[in-house]
Amino acid sequence: MTSMSRARVARRIAAGAAYGGGGIGLAGAAAVGLVVAEVHLARRQVNNGAHPHVPQAEGRYGLAYDAPGPGKEPLRLTMLGDSTAAGQGVHRSGQTPGALLASGLAAVAERPVELRNVALPGAQSDDLDRQVALVLSDSDEVPDVCVIMIGANDVTHRMPATRSVRHLSSAVRRLRTAGTEVVVGTCPDLGTIEPVQQPLRWLARRASRQLAAAQTIGAVEQGGRTVSLGDLLGPEFEANPRELFGPDHYHPSAEGYATAAMAVLPTVCAALGLWPEEERPDVSRREGFLPVARAAAEAASEAGTEVTAAMPTGPRGPWALLKRRRRRRVSETEPASPASPSGV
Repeated sequence: MTSMSRARVARRIAAGAAYGGGGIGLAGAAAVGLVVAEVHLARRQVNNGAHPHVPQAEGRYGLAYDAPGPGKEPLRLTMLGDSTAAGQGVHRSGQTPGALLASGLAAVAERPVELRNVALPGAQSDDLDRQVALVLSDSDEVPDVCVIMIGANDVTHRMPATRSVRHLSSAVRRLRTAGTEVVVGTCPDLGTIEPVQQPLRWLARRASRQLAAAQTIGAVEQGGRTVSLGDLLGPEFEANPRELFGPDHYHPSAEGYATAAMAVLPTVCAALGLWPEEERPDVSRREGFLPVARAAAEAASEAGTEVTAAMPTGPRGPWALLKRRRRRRVSETEPASPASPSGV
């Protein structure tokens, strides 16, 4: 599917979410039904080696920066979403994406970071209503930034894409209204699940990318930023499935989560004004201002691409800034060694 075709599909899904439309809007109901059957079969196969326990990673990171004084108060980071946000599939708290992001954010900001995680393994986007209510239950503890990772279960459980995007958009809007920055890691690429075979692997990839693009439109139009996870992990999972998938071959391994965290961290820092920003997009890296639907389609097709709101509107609707932030591959970095949170 071309970028322009994906943009049209994503815009149609997002418009349906905004105006109450229905329809699955992905690769077609019959095709998605086949994907669902294959994915459920894959999950039954991989769950024999699954580790349902999710390490407890909540607490304070960056204790070396814990000092009194203005501007030294802990930053608050909260994770929302499904098992990917929770960190299912690894054994130690420091290997979860929340811990990796909290450690990285503390190092960049030179401030401690309080991590909270309300993500629920198995959650679909309709659970975000409950999760956001938990996050905003105490007006004195509103996070500085929230990271949402969700979407895979929406595809495998055949939630209509318009409904999925509607719940995500509502969550982003509520968090932004409360004064929280929001970064969404869009739907991962289900075509990378090792037991899923062709041609269903191609259909799963197509459905995932269409939902990811529609999620981008919905999140960005509500003031959030998005980072493509599907294409980030996809080629690396295919090249190193035993290395980047966890023991269940369904959830990411510690190195897989580190790869995702490396992609999301610059956007989290940029949302908080902690990342140096170039005055102009880098044309050599194909960055620039695009209609939001086209930016969403481009992001769904390339690893670690960020999309954020730009000009309020244009001849073809809202516009967005597409950025391809530099990142290193996992093989080019040392293993992550986050600080241990207090009380964990």
